[in-house]
Amino acid sequence: MSNFDFHSLLQQGIAIPAHPLALNARRTLDERRQRALARYYIAAGVGGLAVGVHTTQFAIRDPQVGLFRPVLELAKEEMDRARRPLVRVGGICGMTKQATAEAGLLKELGYHAGLLSLGAMKDATENELIAHCQAVAEIMPVIGFYLQPSVGGRVLRQAFWRRFAEIENVVAIKIAPFNRYQTIDVVRAVIEAGRDDIALYTGNDDSIVADFLTPFRFDGRERRIVGGLLGHWSVWTKRAVELLDQCRKADATPELLRLGIEVTDSNAAFFDAANGFRGCIAGLHEILRRQGLLEGLWCLDEHETLSPGQMEEIDRVHGAYPHLHDDDFVATHRDEWLR
Repeated sequence: MSNFDFHSLLQQGIAIPAHPLALNARRTLDERRQRALARYYIAAGVGGLAVGVHTTQFAIRDPQVGLFRPVLELAKEEMDRARRPLVRVGGICGMTKQATAEAGLLKELGYHAGLLSLGAMKDATENELIAHCQAVAEIMPVIGFYLQPSVGGRVLRQAFWRRFAEIENVVAIKIAPFNRYQTIDVVRAVIEAGRDDIALYTGNDDSIVADFLTPFRFDGRERRIVGGLLGHWSVWTKRAVELLDQCRKADATPELLRLGIEVTDSNAAFFDAANGFRGCIAGLHEILRRQGLLEGLWCLDEHETLSPGQMEEIDRVHGAYPHLHDDDFVATHRDEWLR
């Protein structure tokens, strides 16, 4: 079902988890568990998958690793088997030559849009960044990505996002600076550009619920962040889908705001906020390991693992917020997904 109006689905607002990488003890691809993860997300009710992004580990692109295409193909095959349409998002990074080549591969494999990271272009001028984005957008629809500087992004002015929003083939923006001022910059830029067709997605793992509940109004025009494209949603995904449904068009009640703090507290443990996010991928792997979906915490970089004290923090939030995890759902279906 790759040929459908994915843009309309994006604009409605969906949950899109960032797909992790399943490795075995030899740090090579565990195809069985890689497929099981995709099946889990689809069964949990997500509206799409983001593959080849940070949570999938950027090192899959290294020639000696060679997993970029295989991982994209596995996710494609599982989405092909789904009985409903799913938005297929692939990560795009690197300088323009690499980024356009990756966009070409995604288009070849039937992905709908590329999540465009600008992390490799920290020294580029604003004009160079816009030219880069336009080059990729000529190949396939683009989802912009405002990544927080603490994990490899860069500060981008409101003027940049205004120019970016004027690129015709931009279909969405993932707003993830973990900063309210910069979040406002993006939303205001899209409103001022008159681009009602650009869907706004949160990547602000520290304020997921608040982003959904906030009406952004500038110059008499209002926009809402309609969905989430989140590494956080690669775990406890069934509850994440339910959370988005609960928050859609809802008012900011004290109960929902309190729930938002609980989600953020959980994210702090998963993402290792106390240690500058060093254990963020391993933290997600640990949740999936506990549920039996992954065999271990292994990352491609053998030095990438949990930080001291992170395991205890994961224990704490798991016990404190049983209404946020989906252990029972996974336990019921895990063997079916691992077949």
